[in-house]
Amino acid sequence: EVQLQASGGGLVQAGGSLRLSCAVSGIPLDDYAIAWFRQAPGKEREGLSYIRCRDGSAFYANSVKGRSTISADNAKNTAYLQLDSLKPEDTAVYYCAADLRPYDLKEGPLNLRRRLYHYWGQGTQVTVSS
Repeated sequence: EVQLQASGGGLVQAGGSLRLSCAVSGIPLDDYAIAWFRQAPGKEREGLSYIRCRDGSAFYANSVKGRSTISADNAKNTAYLQLDSLKPEDTAVYYCAADLRPYDLKEGPLNLRRRLYHYWGQGTQVTVSS
């Protein structure tokens, strides 16, 4: 059974940082691509970043580019999303997802389409206070 367990969310003041973790079991992380999404109340789920764990190549959406870092520890089968300079508009439930299909496409925002990912974690709440 494939499981993705997202954790690390919480309440943080604007300007603060959080490190989200995505513990993966049932699939070898180093074969897959991991993406992070978020969904705020009343809004569509938004793709933030993905990493191709085979080679570590990564892509960031403009909404988090320059203030986030995605990484993967293949030995621990865990991926991470470091979020810095957090803003109140970053408040959302954050999800991690895994799939092989990002390897079939060239690097870029098309790999942040929600429908591309088969395996999903349960989400972790991030709340940023002003």
